[in-house]
Amino acid sequence: MIRHCVFIRFRPDVANAEKEAIFAEIAALRDRLPGFLAAHVGVNVSPETGMDKGYGEGFMVDFADAAARDAYLEDADHRRTGAKLVAAAEGGVQGVLVYDLEIPD
Repeated sequence: MIRHCVFIRFRPDVANAEKEAIFAEIAALRDRLPGFLAAHVGVNVSPETGMDKGYGEGFMVDFADAAARDAYLEDADHRRTGAKLVAAAEGGVQGVLVYDLEIPD
C-alpha cells in the first residue's frame, strides 16, 4: 500500500469553504479511480508546538499500490484540483509538502 501525504500552508485569506471544497474534490476521486482506498483530511492536532513548520492542514490518500497512486497523479481531475491547491497555498508550490510512504502488507 502507498500512503500519499500532502500537507499545506494555506494563505491566510483562503476561506474554510474553499479549503473544504478542495479536500472534497480529492476525496471524490475515490469513486472512480481503481485502487484509491481511502482519503483522510484534517487539521494538525499535534501538541508539539512549532513542529508542523506552518503546515497546519492536509490530507492522506491510501492507494492499493504504486500503480494506483501513479494513475491518480496523472488523472486530469486530480491535476485541476492540485492546481487549485497550489494556488491557495502560501507561496504556491512552496506551501505544499508531499511525502509518500510504502506501507508493508
